[in-house]
Amino acid sequence: MPLDLAAVRSFENLEFLARQLVDGFITGLHQSPYHGFSVEFSEHRLYNPGESTRHIDWKVYARTDKLFVKRYEEETNLRAHLLLDVSPSMYYPAPGYDKLKFSVLAAAALTTLLTRQRDAVGLVTFAETVELQTPVRSTSTHRHTLLLALQQLLERPPAPKTVRGTDVAGTIHAIAKQIPKRSLVIIFSDMLGRSTADQDAALAALQHLKHQHHEVLLFHVLDRATEADFDFAERPYIFEDVETGLEVKLQPSQIKEQYQAAMTAYEQEMALRCGQLRIDFVPVDVREPFEKVLYAYLVKRGKVR
Repeated sequence: MPLDLAAVRSFENLEFLARQLVDGFITGLHQSPYHGFSVEFSEHRLYNPGESTRHIDWKVYARTDKLFVKRYEEETNLRAHLLLDVSPSMYYPAPGYDKLKFSVLAAAALTTLLTRQRDAVGLVTFAETVELQTPVRSTSTHRHTLLLALQQLLERPPAPKTVRGTDVAGTIHAIAKQIPKRSLVIIFSDMLGRSTADQDAALAALQHLKHQHHEVLLFHVLDRATEADFDFAERPYIFEDVETGLEVKLQPSQIKEQYQAAMTAYEQEMALRCGQLRIDFVPVDVREPFEKVLYAYLVKRGKVR
């Protein structure tokens, strides 16, 4: 399945404005957490048309006939970390419109968008353990490396049936300990743990990120028709847990009401906790085009200052 580069590149000119003050900024795109304070001069950089002329070094312009801007110690790129759940449940419901495909395409679009803004991006893929963790860089070569890694995720087949699960909490805790500066952390996951304890642990891990002053964005990726609404025809089914292999034989009507109530309560609790922590919680239906979902979020985000 080829990566839809045309769709990915359609995000190149959007401004992804960091709502929370993060440690680092690009003048004209991100706010500085040190606004109003005196800072130490570091170096010059070329002036970008359209940005503020406040820091242009006119003495250098007089000597070179080129516009240079004074760059200060804190004027570094925003650092974004993309965390992508690649556990077996992310291959549901079927090849072609599974949760992993949505997540990969959205991650590729954000990678393109952020690197075009000269922001640094890193990728982490995880299931029960971290599978891939790249450096955090802003170069075009690094962007190509990330897109290639995402392309390979689209092409690889689902993992064989195994007892392997998803350790969302462990991965988030590990990343929270590793990131030295306040950053933007974007998570793509269905957040489906094996128990209530797993789900509580995942929420505690998100709180760990916020305690470290990171800005957090969670795309909660589900096939809403079946995983949230339990919309199945009334006939006998064998329901299988793709991560444990456990099978249950029943008809949907036997558990539909209880299942819907449990999922509604879980999603409401997650949305509430994320709201309390000032985490952007974005419910996603994988049957919606990824570009529609992502555009809607970016437009909404752009209106929040």
